[in-house]
Amino acid sequence: MEENKKKEEEMKDENNVPNSGSTNASNECVCSEGDSCNNKEDELKKLKDIIIEKDNKIKYHQAELINYRKRKDEETSNMLKYANQDLILELIPIADNFERAIKLDDNNLNDELSKFLAGFKILYSHLMNTLKKFGVEEIKTVGEMFDPMMHEALMVSEDKEKPDDVVLECLLKGYTLKGKVIRPAKVVVNKLN
Repeated sequence: MEENKKKEEEMKDENNVPNSGSTNASNECVCSEGDSCNNKEDELKKLKDIIIEKDNKIKYHQAELINYRKRKDEETSNMLKYANQDLILELIPIADNFERAIKLDDNNLNDELSKFLAGFKILYSHLMNTLKKFGVEEIKTVGEMFDPMMHEALMVSEDKEKPDDVVLECLLKGYTLKGKVIRPAKVVVNKLN
């Protein structure tokens, strides 16, 4: 009880002290020195501004970190997705050579060349099946509209029976790896004058 009385007396003393730098019920400054209250308010406002600025910086850096993680995840995903690209680019010319050899066949099954090229056809089909397993697809050419993202026009020709900008002939096959063009098709394009 005595403690409660002491606390009450202390509070009365604090409330009765004039111009002690405290605020009254209406939160107005009752300082004897008006400048010191204004300084404290200015200082408080500056501190609040600093807190807001630091909070915004933290949010900005958190967003940057999230974006960085997304970019790294995408880069890693693409790296894994296209990891075989260099090897596949080395194998495609081998497939081209198989195709050239197979075109020599006149389908006369009695001569030695046809028997020899029959083995090439088997090897070629195994190679192409293996490439397909890893996501390699041949780009469609003849009869398709010319697409500069997929085709490379080496020559132009004029065929009035076909529409303008249609691919007339494929000179060298093009390929995509999981949707990404790794070698554009070399083609002849129809141009009507």
